[in-house]
Amino acid sequence: MDEILAEYIRRTVLKIPRDEIKTVLQTWGFLSEAQLQTVNFHQIKENISQDVVRLCEENSADIKQAAVLDIIYNHIYSDKRVWSVYQMSKTGEETEFFDLTDFKKKFKRRLRSALKNVTINFREYEDNSIWIRIAWGTPYKKPNQYKSSYVVYHSQTPYVFISASVLKSTLPLLCQALVVASNYRDIREMELRSHSLNSLKDIVFKRYSQNFQTYYPRPLQERNVAPESADLRIVQENRHEKERIERVNRKVFGDGPQPKLEFAQYKLETMFKSDPKMGVLDKKEPFRCLVKFSSPHLLESLKSLAPAGMADAPLSPLLTCIPQKARNYFKIREKKGIFPGSFVSP
Repeated sequence: MDEILAEYIRRTVLKIPRDEIKTVLQTWGFLSEAQLQTVNFHQIKENISQDVVRLCEENSADIKQAAVLDIIYNHIYSDKRVWSVYQMSKTGEETEFFDLTDFKKKFKRRLRSALKNVTINFREYEDNSIWIRIAWGTPYKKPNQYKSSYVVYHSQTPYVFISASVLKSTLPLLCQALVVASNYRDIREMELRSHSLNSLKDIVFKRYSQNFQTYYPRPLQERNVAPESADLRIVQENRHEKERIERVNRKVFGDGPQPKLEFAQYKLETMFKSDPKMGVLDKKEPFRCLVKFSSPHLLESLKSLAPAGMADAPLSPLLTCIPQKARNYFKIREKKGIFPGSFVSP
């Protein structure tokens, strides 16, 4: 085992929390239980990593085994990466039998036909997900194992979750290989990003039970209140309004925790409304813009706006429809005749 590989294994071990190193190595399965018994997992991590490297040298570890360890680490600690959602599409609606062996063969052939210096590793999991690790090189340099891309593909679905490396030029090659290997026609990014891979899966696989209904603000009613009862009425109205906000918020967002979404964007197209006599618009051209949202926990942030008094309840469907519109590439238009703030897909 050369020094470069030994250093890579050492750094991978150092990334794992000390109390979980033994469990991760047992999941890896490359080192025997007898070998693991020789390691003192209560010492500092640097010493643990050195002991693991020594055992890997005894077993003649290669880059394939090291890549598997890295996949296991990223599977357990997937929130360390930023994931983007892509959706593939076919010409027809026909379903085909998925052959994993054929998928791997086509994927490797496509990537290696475009780039020779690349390492590709696969690992299957019980939820029908296929984890793919790709370390990229150049025509003149070996693959950089520290800047690998990750792909999580669920067979029999059109959805792919990608955590790309810093090499943006490799993303088109990766997408082409996915389309060819899975027998789809094209692939598009859904502009949906998060550190929480499971939350992205909840949204695109419709495992999220948010209610997508449109509520209209209740108009305030004027009342003739006697001066002596004004304070009491104000307290009662504040309490009733707080209860109404909580009730409406619960109907819109549901009772459970929100998926951890950190980024969303979509295209908005609307028409200006003005007096024709003013001549402000000579042509009836729509106004187009790109709307972006970002937050450490976007949906929980939106959910807290009304109770905090920072927005009226209910929130505009422009905000509450984000998970639903994510499945439609976030293409949203405001159409004439629809209540302001209501948006529908084109």
